[in-house]
Formats: sequence, C-alpha cells, structure tokens
Amino acid sequence: MRELDVLQKVHLRYDQLGLSSEEDVSRLMKEILVKADEGKRGIESPADVESYRLKWFGRKHGICSLITDNWLKLAPPEAKRWIGSTLNELRFKLEDNLNYFKDHVQILEMGPPIDLSLPGVERAIGTRHLIRQTFEELERIFLSIGFTVVEGPEIETPYYNFEALNIPEHHPARDNMDTFYIDAPGKPRGLLLRTHTSPMQIRTMEKQKPPVRIVVPGKVYRRDNPDATHNFMFHQIEGLAVDTDITFCDFKGTVEYFVREFLGAKVKTRLRPSYFPFTEPSAEVDASCHVCGGSGCRVCKNSGWIELFGAGMVNPAVYGFVSYDPKRLSGFAFGMGVDRLAFLRYGMNDLQVLFQNDVRFLRQFP
Repeated sequence: MRELDVLQKVHLRYDQLGLSSEEDVSRLMKEILVKADEGKRGIESPADVESYRLKWFGRKHGICSLITDNWLKLAPPEAKRWIGSTLNELRFKLEDNLNYFKDHVQILEMGPPIDLSLPGVERAIGTRHLIRQTFEELERIFLSIGFTVVEGPEIETPYYNFEALNIPEHHPARDNMDTFYIDAPGKPRGLLLRTHTSPMQIRTMEKQKPPVRIVVPGKVYRRDNPDATHNFMFHQIEGLAVDTDITFCDFKGTVEYFVREFLGAKVKTRLRPSYFPFTEPSAEVDASCHVCGGSGCRVCKNSGWIELFGAGMVNPAVYGFVSYDPKRLSGFAFGMGVDRLAFLRYGMNDLQVLFQNDVRFLRQFP
C-alpha cells in the first residue's frame, strides 16, 4: 500500500496514525506546516486567498477542523496536550499567511508601487484664449455702468437679422455674396448665419419693457475671403440702451468712458458722421492712436487716429418693430469687432493667428 500524503492523513483517526511519542506528533505537524507554506505559491487574487482560507479553516472539511475532530478529540489524554500545542502553532502560522496574502493582493490591485523620490509629472494648465480674455474685459467695462449681458442664436431669420433692424430687402447686405443663407424646409433662404449680433437687440426689446441696457457678445458670419484682416467667422459685441431721457450726450459719454477703460486714460475720441440703417444720426468712433499718442505712426497710417466701431442713436423706425413709442423713448446702439479690438490692444497684424491654435502665439497671453 502506497504511503499517504500528510494532508491525506488528517482524514484518519489518531489511533490509525501509529504515533507513540511527542516527537512523532511534532514531526507530523511540521510536515503539515511545510504543506501550508507550499500552498502560498500562486496566490494573486482575492479568490485565491478565499480558497486558501477554506482549505485550512473550513468548518467541515478544513484541515484544522479535521485535525481537531480526528486527532485531538480521539487522542488519549497524554497525547491531547502535544496535538493541542502544535495545532495552535499551525493556526497562528496560517493566520499570518492569510494576512500577508490580503496585503499582497491589495498591492497587486493597486498596481506597481509609487516611487515618491521621482520628480513629479508636469501637467500643463490651460489658459483662456485671447478672444475670450478680450470678451471678458469688454463685458466687465459695460457691466460696471449698468449694462447686462445677453446671448442669442447664431442661426437667425431674415426678419430679425435685417428687416426689424430697418434693413430692407433691396439692401446690399442681403445679397448672397455677403450673407450665408440656409434653405429651411419648403422655404429657400428661410434662415441664415447671423451677420451681426444685433438681432438680440430686437429679441430683447420684444420681451422687455424700457429701460433696456444690454451688450450682446458672440460669433457672426459673413462671406469674406480669409486674409490678414478678414475671415468668414469673427466676433462682435453690440450694445443697446433705451430709456425715456437718453440723449446724444449720454451716448458720447458712454463711448468715451469705454475707450478710456479699454485703451487707457490718455486716449482721446472723436465722432465722424456715418450711415447705418438702424441708427440716426450715426457715427464712426475713432480713438487717438495709443501707440504714437496721435503724432502719426505705422499703426495709425500716420493719421494719428484709429477707427474703432460704428454707433449712433437708435433709428425711430426700429421702435415700430417692437411696439416702442418713438415719441417717448430714445436710445443709442453700437457694434464693435472684438478681433479688431484685440488687434489694437495687443499689436497684432494678422487675424488668422487667432484661429491657428499655435501654442507659441497663445502662450504670449496667459
């Protein structure tokens, strides 16, 4: 009959083992401890740890339970002391093994250990784009004098983009060569990409009774060929103020305040007569060159002045589209290109660098 493995012997009764002394019991328990250490190999997961625990500590078929039932309980009184002491040693050893396995598996699940002595990984922190910075500066200036910021859709109807702003159907701005039209279902040229942010002036006045003081930032679209000073998409911010007692003096004071805040306290302004369908009278707002102080340089083309934006008093015809009383109300409106203002403030000479995502350029404006 072949020799039984030591772990198979735990199924035998004590009187079947042929043990006659404390040394025999101690030798047998040492062999079991060797088997316990051999079982440590290949434990890499929580399931392996649980399998090891059940094998040795299981209530019915665990090896420690079998030793207790088959050896300790059935041994003569003098042998119970030997078996009990060595069984306790086995239990302590197995518990140490289980604690080690749990820590080992937890480390494996966490991944390789972190070497805290290594240098840290630099994580680049993004910044706001130059256009966004300019938008926020413009909004800050107008918020400080009581304006609020509103935004609207970039896809508009011809009514809000043109007609309600006193731009009739025959106006050149409504030509296909100037505007991106979108064919709506069953209605050619039923929608368009807005050519300015002014439609929100009409939408706001439709919903709100005077007084109205708003600025409207956003993207606008026109069919321009991209070059150093033009693009088919650019940015604008427009403003509107309507109340019962607004005069041209209020308009001029607001313009001068804005220019000083944005370009500096020493910059002067002037108004040149102009024409816009939705303002009357209309003016072009110029600022003295902030580079040369008005003496003439390359930036201002030796004129001493830089054109900033168009503005004027709201044309009374516009009030008719929003059911405002033109005899009782007055106001002013303005619209400026945010890209152009960024050009002037930061001394750029090519619009396209704003949209090329060249980090060497963007890092200049943290």
